[in-house]
Amino acid sequence: NFTGGIFMNKSIGFIGCGNMASAIIKGIVKSELIGSEKIIASDPSGEKLNKIKEETGILTTNNNLEVAKFSKILFLSVKPNKYKDVIYEIKDSISDDAVIVTIAAGISIKKIEEYFGKDIKVVRTMPNTPALVSEGMSVLCPNELVTKDEMEEVKNIFKCFSKIEVMEEPYIDIVTSLTGSSPAYVYMFIEALADGAVLMGLPRAKAYKMAAQAVYGSAKMVLETGKHPGELKDEVCSPGGTTIEAVYSLEKDGLRGAVIEAMKKCTEKAKKMNN
Repeated sequence: NFTGGIFMNKSIGFIGCGNMASAIIKGIVKSELIGSEKIIASDPSGEKLNKIKEETGILTTNNNLEVAKFSKILFLSVKPNKYKDVIYEIKDSISDDAVIVTIAAGISIKKIEEYFGKDIKVVRTMPNTPALVSEGMSVLCPNELVTKDEMEEVKNIFKCFSKIEVMEEPYIDIVTSLTGSSPAYVYMFIEALADGAVLMGLPRAKAYKMAAQAVYGSAKMVLETGKHPGELKDEVCSPGGTTIEAVYSLEKDGLRGAVIEAMKKCTEKAKKMNN
């Protein structure tokens, strides 16, 4: 993650100030990538704006055009069904060298370009909700008008709250399932682990805490050891022991197949949304 001092001199704007935008703003301010006076956000909810202003000291407004005129890097952080209306509202107010950053599933770069109706620099991104705790995973896809330096600036913003990968746009529907939606599957798994412990008599609060830490620690083992997940699994499974008994039960009940099928369904849905 980026941990240097302030060096970026471009103004950053957010149209829409929901959970993801707030996470990004907090990450930027906390990292000191740029001063809070160079960040602005708009939202129909005065309550959301007051909260983010209190927490970070950024500028706020209920006027999207103010944000569009102010920003050299502009995040469109509204719901996918609002993109068309917001772009029609702001397209004549943005500067020619502004970089538009999108964070919505199902909105292709081509669609963004069509809505603007002119040459526009676009970086399509897919962050995920762990950005709220600075442990996000984000994929970035620029169009051909984004320069190398501009892309570095966008990457530095995302490094404030997540790991990043730059990939070609055709992969983003798969990434939507793999990183964008997968926290929901992991939360279900944590809940199931805790339910199993509660069934066997463990208090629920302790079960949730211990299950979540086990999942967090296991993920860290994969990232930091570089070992294949199967190898790490084998290291836990003693011959004739308790773990291999549980692994056998999960395999018999189709855990892997269920997860792979869920990934397939999620990816197919994301592709349909792009059409």
